[in-house]
Parts: sequence; structure tokens; C-alpha cells
Amino acid sequence: MTRSFIRLKTEIPGPKSKEWLAKRNQHVPRGTFNATPVFIERGEGALVTDVDGNTLIDFAGAIGSLNVGHCPQKVVEALQEQITKYLHPCFHVMMYEPYIQLAEKLNEITPGSYEKKTFFLNSGAEAVENAVKIARKYTGRKAILSFERGFHGRTLLAMSLTSKVKPYKFGFGPFAPDTYKLPYPYYYHAPEGWTPDDVDDMILQQIEEFFLKEVPAEDVAAIIIEPVQGEGGFVVPSKKFVQGIRQICDQYGILMIADEIQTGFGRTGKMFAIEHFQVVPDLITMSKSIAAGIPISAVTGRSMIMDAPEPGQIGGTYGGSPLGCVAALAVIEMIEQEQLLERACVIGEKIRTRFGEIREKYEIIGDVRGLGAMCAFEITSIPHRNQSGKELVGQILSKCYRRGVVMMSAGLYGNVIRVLAPLVITDEQLQEGLDVIDEAIAQVVKEG
Repeated sequence: MTRSFIRLKTEIPGPKSKEWLAKRNQHVPRGTFNATPVFIERGEGALVTDVDGNTLIDFAGAIGSLNVGHCPQKVVEALQEQITKYLHPCFHVMMYEPYIQLAEKLNEITPGSYEKKTFFLNSGAEAVENAVKIARKYTGRKAILSFERGFHGRTLLAMSLTSKVKPYKFGFGPFAPDTYKLPYPYYYHAPEGWTPDDVDDMILQQIEEFFLKEVPAEDVAAIIIEPVQGEGGFVVPSKKFVQGIRQICDQYGILMIADEIQTGFGRTGKMFAIEHFQVVPDLITMSKSIAAGIPISAVTGRSMIMDAPEPGQIGGTYGGSPLGCVAALAVIEMIEQEQLLERACVIGEKIRTRFGEIREKYEIIGDVRGLGAMCAFEITSIPHRNQSGKELVGQILSKCYRRGVVMMSAGLYGNVIRVLAPLVITDEQLQEGLDVIDEAIAQVVKEG
């Protein structure tokens, strides 16, 4: 099939990528996982060119960090202008306007009509850790509840809140105390005959029982929830479930933290995924696509909650760097001016429609799901071939990047393929990438 955007001059990985890969293995620890054996030279929009001159379509978007694409012109220009003024005076030493401008903007666009305040950090894990600190300080309580299959980061507290043991937690204990896991709906794996309402009712009842069996609600500071589970497999809960969590929080004086690190900034067709559920959280964490890949994260919440810590109790030397702030302001402007929320809905519909067609052709496709442009399909195991879903996913991903499409897996069992293509991807690029996925699956099925 003729490719309009994918241009493969060498096999992947090519000779230069292999040379750099050897150096990587020599000088960088193996624990820093790499999804593809490719070294990038430049990127623009949804396309990347590697050091061997191969042009690939990016369906991974730096794990959701590039909703506005590689090197968006507005962001590049904002960075170029800022870099000539000052790099990092440290907000705790000398304040600067972009920090305040971004805080004001996030207070405006995040869900909730109440007064809010925002401060900045470096990474998603830091945002989660600080949201928990604030919740504990405000409530005077200790316990934090997260959900099965949830992912909140790799630092100690964030890792303690994360559910997947391998690879994220294995061998790294002991973990932070007073952290507990709640069940989270997974409708595709519900018992036969069960409806989503049945699943939601059961789980919400189990949470009430948890307060009787494990930890009294009066000791719980916060429940942290991903509106759509990211690393957990792009599992989308119902509006009833998320609203049920909000009601439980209200009933017992528990704060609700929405972890929007992967779901935020337009990915799901709204600026924040929690908006789909008509729920307003008390605190919200952001990172990844907030600044087109420039390291920065944020915590936004009700003013009275955010003001609970004393001066000096939250922050960090590099938190809210000027470069991250101006990049984030440019990202928000792009999303608003280029109607990327609407574009996310269009992209998501095209992807899920095509995945549905692929599912009809191949028995290994189990479930197709997603919200907006946060889409995935789940691969089932084939017992008579002695192949697990995870093994099949590995084969499909390998064939995809060798054909010029970069993607990643997800899910507790590693059997989900997720798509986080930049929202600036063209229809033609999207179609070409989906064609490659179709071809890769066909070959895996044929070779089975």
C-alpha cells in the first residue's frame, strides 16, 4: 500500500538508531523503559523523523504529553521569546508574571465555579504527592484511597497509590502507610448478564463496607480517581459511578482528587475528562500535555483547601519554571483557537469506528473503548496457540513501528493497545496509521 506520510529509508531500527541503542545500553540503566528502539531527530505535528531518516506517525504522543503535537509553532515562539529574558529565577526567590498568568488561567478553566488557587511543580507524580499533602493538611486525616488498576506515578507515595505491581512496585517496598485500594468498574470483564448499573451498585456498596471493615470514613482525607484509567487500560467508568464517588465524598467530608495527568488538556474532547461526568472535584492534578512536553505540573483546588499548608510547606526549586508556564499558556491558546476539543471528538469517533471494523475481522480483538481521542482496544489470549494477550500485543506493536507507526500498550495484563495521537493529526495521517494497525494485526493472525 502506498504511504503518503510514512517514509522508511531503512529498516527500523536503522543503523544509526542501533548505534545509539548500543550506547544507551552501555550508559543508561535498563530500568528506564523504552517502547521502541528508535532515536528521534525531529518532530512536527503527528510526524517524527528518526536519526536514520525514517518518517513515522506518532500514535503515542509521549504517553499523552503532546496533545498539541511535536514542536507546535506557538509554543516554540513563546519559548524562544522567554529564553532571551530569563530562564529560572525560582519563584520562591523572585516571582515572575507567567506563573501568575498561568495560575489565573487554570483557575478559570478548571471545573467548578468556586474560588480556586493553583501552584506548580515539575511532574505528575509531584502533583499527586502535593495534592495528598494538601488534602491531609486541610482535613487533619491520614488515609488516602485510590483504585485498582490506577496509576499515579513512580515516587514513593504515588507508587503506593498505584495498583499495578509489575513493573511499577515490584521490589520497591515498603510503601507509604495509610494508602488503600478500592475496586473500579471494568464493564467488559463483568460477570455474564451483569449490566453497568449492576457493577456500579456492587462497587459503591463495597466502598461503604470498606469503611466498616478496613478504615472508618472519618479517617479518610481524600479519594483520588482517574476519570478514565490510563495505564490501567483506558477503562471508562459510567457517569453513575463517578457521581457515586462524589456523593460518598460529600457524605463523609472526604476530598475528591481528580488525577487528570493523562486525561487532561483536551484529550477526551473536553479540557478535563471529569467534565464528562458532571462532577466537580475538590482538587485536580495536571501535567503531561499541559505544556507540550515542557516539564511542569499543577495542582488546582478550592482556595480554602489550597491555603491549608503554611508558607514553605509546598513548592520546590524548579516548580513552575518560566519556560513551562509560557509553554502552557500557549498550549491553552492553541486548544481554544484551533478548536482542538471538537477535533478530539472527531478523531476519537474515527478511531473507534475503525477499531470496531477491525474487531469484526479478527477474533483476537476483544473490546474497543475510549472517551474522545483517548482510545484503545483489548487483545484476548488464544489458548490453542498458547499465546497470551500481552504476547500478541508485543507482536502487533513491533510490526507497527517497523511499518512506521509508534504506539504503546496499557492494562494490568499488558494486553491493551492505546492510541494517544496528537490532536493536530490530519485525517489522512490518522487513516494511514490505522491502515498500518490493521495490516499488523492481520499479519499476526496469519502467522499464528
